[in-house]
Amino acid sequence: MELKIGAENMATVDLSIKKVPERLVAQLRRRAAAHHRSLQGELLSILEEVLRPKRATISEVRERLAKLGIRTTGQSTKMIREERDAR
Repeated sequence: MELKIGAENMATVDLSIKKVPERLVAQLRRRAAAHHRSLQGELLSILEEVLRPKRATISEVRERLAKLGIRTTGQSTKMIREERDAR
């Protein structure tokens, strides 16, 4: 790997992937063409998408709260305090 300093003053690293099956390369080429990107641009976009922290939707948050049995803000505050005090 080679460490480079990019235009935005961010450190970058050159990576390489070896022995990629031709069918995956063909899929990547089609995807890159569809997005008007180079293969490298498409790979970087895929990595950024996969590694970006996922934000929960309102529905997902409601579902999590229901699973925990939380019905009021007072209950959630109590749970947070208990967890904090247990440290």
